[in-house]
Amino acid sequence: MLSNEIIKKLLKEYEETRQRNERIHQNRLKQLYRDFPRLKNIQETLDTMGIEVAKEALKNPSESQRIIEEFEAESHELMKEQAILLTRNNIPLEVLEIPHTCPRCRDTGYLEDAGKCPCFNQKIVKYLYSQSNLQEKILEENFENFNLDIFSPRAKEGEISQKDNIQSILSFTENFVYQFPRVKKNLLFYGPPGQGKTYFCNAIAKYLLDKGIQVVYETSFKLIDILQRYRFEKGDPLAKGQYGLLFEADLLIIDDLGTEFNNAFTNTEIFNIINGRLLDNKPVIISTNLTLTELDQVYSSRLTSRIYGNFDMFKFYGPDVRWQK
Repeated sequence: MLSNEIIKKLLKEYEETRQRNERIHQNRLKQLYRDFPRLKNIQETLDTMGIEVAKEALKNPSESQRIIEEFEAESHELMKEQAILLTRNNIPLEVLEIPHTCPRCRDTGYLEDAGKCPCFNQKIVKYLYSQSNLQEKILEENFENFNLDIFSPRAKEGEISQKDNIQSILSFTENFVYQFPRVKKNLLFYGPPGQGKTYFCNAIAKYLLDKGIQVVYETSFKLIDILQRYRFEKGDPLAKGQYGLLFEADLLIIDDLGTEFNNAFTNTEIFNIINGRLLDNKPVIISTNLTLTELDQVYSSRLTSRIYGNFDMFKFYGPDVRWQK
């Protein structure tokens, strides 16, 4: 789900961590050896013995077992002296080892079975959060904090209540994130402001980001800003990267479609993004305050036909729940 460039970036962070810890280790040893010269002497003796033993074993293969056993016995005595000296001075034995920020993978990102270390997965989640353009409210607006009781249980004739409608949408979206990316769907949330559309977008994004899935979340206004900078400011590397993610991310969320300044350029560019993702089977979620009739009036028929033909549509209605929070 992540590009090779992102993996390389994260692995470079691990390399920098190892180098930093190696410098810390060397500085500690220098101080330790100044305070206790015998420790330095022991370590130098062990290093020299190791080299000599390897040479002798290669010269006399038939004697290699005896040579190694003698080395192990001598090195054991030296390390015992080393441990006693440290213990008597209340110095932990670990001071002789390179410290690791993550002891499980030794700051490589991978475990012995070649699987990703939990710390690597956490780095991925952190990176995805930084790229998703979600603000602090995602910490509050998620499935765990969802409060169904703020929605009205009263129903108009011929309609289900706002609360029952939201319950249905909640069940669908929870199933959506549980099955993602095995089952891929495109969603359209539409209806007046203050009905919970953005809340659902945030909750979906947080759940998938926490699973290490690449989500890009843009308001339609910010989306158009990226498109304009990409098209008209060719030297902007940030715009180029952001533009690429609009097509490459595992999930693209466009919030508040219809609030952007609309013209032939924006209409075409939004169509290109949505159509391109549909062709690549990469899901899109759109929220808008516009009705379906207003969408037809604002956007081209080729865009709305792609939405109507490929999106599961959910209508939000009822009292403005923001006043209930």
